[in-house]
Amino acid sequence: MTTTKNAATGTMIGLALGDALGFPTEFRSVPGILADFGPWREMELPKPAIVTDDTQMTLALGRGLRTAMERGALGPERMERPVREEFVAWNRSPENNRAPGRTCVTACELLAAEGHAWQDASQIHSKGCGANMRVAPVALVPGLTDEERAGAAQLQSALTHGHPTALAASDLTAHAVRLLAQGADPTALVGLLRSYALDNRDVYHERWLGDLWLRSQDPTPAGFIRRGWDDCLDALDRLRAAVGSVSPETDPCLATGEGWIAEEAMTTGLLCFLLFPDQPLTALRRAACTAGDSDSIACLAGAFAGAHLGAGAWPAEWAERIEYREELLSLAALWDA
Repeated sequence: MTTTKNAATGTMIGLALGDALGFPTEFRSVPGILADFGPWREMELPKPAIVTDDTQMTLALGRGLRTAMERGALGPERMERPVREEFVAWNRSPENNRAPGRTCVTACELLAAEGHAWQDASQIHSKGCGANMRVAPVALVPGLTDEERAGAAQLQSALTHGHPTALAASDLTAHAVRLLAQGADPTALVGLLRSYALDNRDVYHERWLGDLWLRSQDPTPAGFIRRGWDDCLDALDRLRAAVGSVSPETDPCLATGEGWIAEEAMTTGLLCFLLFPDQPLTALRRAACTAGDSDSIACLAGAFAGAHLGAGAWPAEWAERIEYREELLSLAALWDA
């Protein structure tokens, strides 16, 4: 990974800024947002810059990965326990008061029960965006093989969101962040992601997921995961059609979906970034002024922009007052180094 631009710092600060900018606008219509906040291109970061469960769970995942990798090479057994413990601790924290998703809360309550396989806690029918909005740390930690990165991205999803589309979207989101951090051209990104999805369409990471697929109605593990990749490929096709054809002045959700489900959060966050690949604040503002899951869309747009442009993407007057700033910077510095 390129380290001179401090891509991990750019990603972690960017996702938190997007999260905070979108927090007040979630569940709002675009006309309502414009009436209360003024022109979308002039939206300012709230004071104080409070984040949601999106950033909180990203930090939980980051802490879990750090603990796992301090103990040796990353594998499913080494990763599962500390990440599970961090998710449970987040769910029990008094700071978990930011309208967390029902799937995350339900799964974390089940994960807290000792002696049960994590697969029994996984919400197999949920493909909400709560897994891929937090996956960025998997893309940022150095030294992973392609198999380890894909497996880790899907496992962290599966702990709460077990639907194959949640797994595939988490994998794709991490891959997008990784590509951008490594210097991929944004104009080539959609094609690279489609190729990755096609290459992995029949790959079930049994070493990481175990028998999770048996909780579904699919006859084979390959058939299980294929459903998820096909959903994501359909979403990427909508994104490809939208890039270069939609007006930046219209709600991106009209082209790629409102982001409540995993594949739509990924592609609408990507659309906001790709509309303004070298204007990161404009990308965040566009993502926050949407009719859908605005904080998660903007969180993802911020991750993509920060991975692409690095730490210098974000003005100090914004970055210095984001909630959890010190922990975001501490984890990012570890990965940038």
